[in-house]
Amino acid sequence: MDTLSQSLEDYLEIIYNKFVENDTVRAIDISRALNVSRASVTDALNRLNEKGYINYRRYGHLSITNLGMEKAKQIVELHHELTEFFLNMGIEKEEAEENACKIEHVISSNVQKRIAEFNNFCKKNPDFKF
Repeated sequence: MDTLSQSLEDYLEIIYNKFVENDTVRAIDISRALNVSRASVTDALNRLNEKGYINYRRYGHLSITNLGMEKAKQIVELHHELTEFFLNMGIEKEEAEENACKIEHVISSNVQKRIAEFNNFCKKNPDFKF
């Protein structure tokens, strides 16, 4: 699977989340969600299309491919895992979300696995506190 830049991962995550919410995704929705220009969105959509993560034609419908769904689910799962980890550490939700978004792009699979194990420990031991 082709690796994506942090920026393209952010676009793919937004596309996936919008698709899950509404079953449709528009470039303007992505532009608003990421607070970027329509030109930036168009460029990113073209690159994601070239890599096979989405189907996109300018002024046409946007859809996410099976490859895109698979990659987006990995990104979203990691984001949720990191957010849960920070919440377990006593971090406020907004700060937890913000940091999860930053870290999800650079974390190793080993650290991701250990965080998931820690989160599972916390679920099984709800009285555990730092």
